[in-house]
Parts: sequence; structure tokens; C-alpha cells
Amino acid sequence: MKKLDWYIIKKFLSTFFFTISLILVIVIVFDISEKIDDFLDSEAPLEAIIFDYYLNFIPFFANLFSPLFIFISVIFFTSKMANNTEVIAILNSGMSFWRFLLPFMIVAILLASASFVLGNFVIPPANTTRIDFENKYIKNKFRFKRKDIHLQLQKGQYAYMESYNSTKDIAYKFALENIQDGQLQSKLNANYIIWDSTSGKWQVNKWQIREFLDEKEKLSKGGKLDTLINLKPSDFKTRLSKVETMNYFELNDYIKEEEIKGTANIVFHKIEMHKRIAFPFASIILTIIGVSVASRKTRGGIGLHLGAGLLISFSYILFMQISTTYATNGNLSAALAVWIPNIIYTILGGILLIKAPK
Repeated sequence: MKKLDWYIIKKFLSTFFFTISLILVIVIVFDISEKIDDFLDSEAPLEAIIFDYYLNFIPFFANLFSPLFIFISVIFFTSKMANNTEVIAILNSGMSFWRFLLPFMIVAILLASASFVLGNFVIPPANTTRIDFENKYIKNKFRFKRKDIHLQLQKGQYAYMESYNSTKDIAYKFALENIQDGQLQSKLNANYIIWDSTSGKWQVNKWQIREFLDEKEKLSKGGKLDTLINLKPSDFKTRLSKVETMNYFELNDYIKEEEIKGTANIVFHKIEMHKRIAFPFASIILTIIGVSVASRKTRGGIGLHLGAGLLISFSYILFMQISTTYATNGNLSAALAVWIPNIIYTILGGILLIKAPK
């Protein structure tokens, strides 16, 4: 590699780490000012605040917004090079714009790879400590609020409950159906079921079982019955943030299990899974856009390029927010919702790359 390549790589990395450090300091200051009352009210220990929360909050936040930090870094130092006529001198020396782009792409791919590994395998275990701290000292106790709950517990077995009390672990107006080859085999109805933590079973109260055997129906009734059901209270006490503690393979397995059960929050889990791949890829796309925009010397200088960079950054976030909203509230698939901004900005990057100074 030439000295010029190392010069650009060092500029890229130093600007990126300076930018991300500066923004993180600002974010932490604002976060402390926002949560200081919660820390005092809950009497959170200073050691837990520093080591359990902020020490795990910093890498989580940095990795979450790393594509935007990369983009702003590229805009800043490339614009500075263009303003000092360094880019013009490089291109006039005979180097093509594609060759000039090479060191940028090397750093972008390295940072994107690091972001993928961190986001899928390193940060999730650290998130466990951070989220436990939030649940203990910041967030209110979780309560399950859904009504008319339909679940597939396993193949051919379906459950329904009118409501669930997550404080007392009671499901009201409970029904359990066993279906085989499209035919109803049995159906359990109960006034309510309650979890027995000692036996690890559900206690079914005021129950009625109908069994359909060879065109005959058998009816059984009773007051109380202990039974094993493929259902646990933890299934109703899981915040959406739980998926942040899972690595890539654990999240995939969890999504498969939740799909069988027909969980309503499944789309949020799928969005989280696809974001872990789409965001690192966005680092490469935004790097191409940043170099294409900032390598042209303009009268506005660095200020104009930074303004254009911030506009593109916020528009990317806006597109991501709109598309994921359509996925959570509409029929748009989670994969398409997450990748739409990358598709749009890949096209934009291609156009800007063609029009970049050669």
C-alpha cells in the first residue's frame, strides 16, 4: 500500500474515534441529567451505575449508531482534504477516483465487520447486565396488558386466554385445543389457571374436558387439576429488550420458537435480527456517499458538506423509522422494511459515485 493509503486510513480512523468519543460524552451527560432522579429515588449504588450501566451502555450506543458516526467522519475529513485541494492534487497526479476510494472502502469494511461481530456476539452478553440494571433501578415493573391471547404451544396444540395477570401468574378464561389432521381431538376449558412454582405445573380450576373419539364425545368436569402445559410465566414477562441480550444464533432460534407460538411481538424480533446485518452494511454504503459528496471542493467548504451530510444522515434515520413502522403496524415484511433504506441509499450512492470528480 502507498503512503497515501496509510494517510487516508489514519485520518479516517482518528476522525471516527474522535467523533464517536465526543458524541458519546455528550450523550452520557444528557443521559445522566435525565436519569439522575431515577438513580437517587431507587438508591442505585455508584459502582453499579458506572460498571453495570454506563460501561455496557457506551459500546451498545456506539455500535448502534456507528454507521452514522462513520458517515460524519468521512464527510468531515474528506471535505477538509478537498478544501485544502489535496483531492485535486491526488487526482491530477494520475490516480483514478476508484483507486482513491480504495483505502476508504478498506476501513469501512473493517469497521462494518467489527460492528457485525460486536453487535451479534460481544454486546448481547453485556446487554444482560445493562438491562438488568435498568429493570431494577430505572424501569417500572413489567405488566402484561394484552387481551384475547391466542398461542400455538406446539404442533397441533393451541391455547386461548381472555387475559393474563403477570403479577399473580393467572390466566383467565383459558382454553386448550388439540388438533390432529385438521380434526379437533380434545378441548380443555377452564375458568382460570394459576402457576404453581413449587411443582412447576399449572393448576386448572373449574375445568371441563371434551374428547372426540370415533364419532363419540366424552365429557369430563372437575374443580382442580394439576397439569403440564408447554407454557411458562416467563413467556408473559419478557420485554422487547430481551432480544438485545441474545447473540445471532440464539435470536434466530428464539424467533423460530415465537413463530410457532404466534407471538404478537415477533415482528419486533425480526426487525432486530435484520438490523444486525443491515446496519454494518450501511457503513459501507454511507462511506461511498460521503466520499462522493465531500471530495468535491465547493465555496461553502466544510460547512456545506457537513450540512449535506447531516441532512443525508437524518433522512436515512427517517426512512428507517417509516419503513419499520409499516412493518410493525402493516403488512410489510421485517426484512424488506429494514433493507429499504439501504436499497435506496445504494442507488443514491451509485448516482453520486458516477457524478463524483474524476
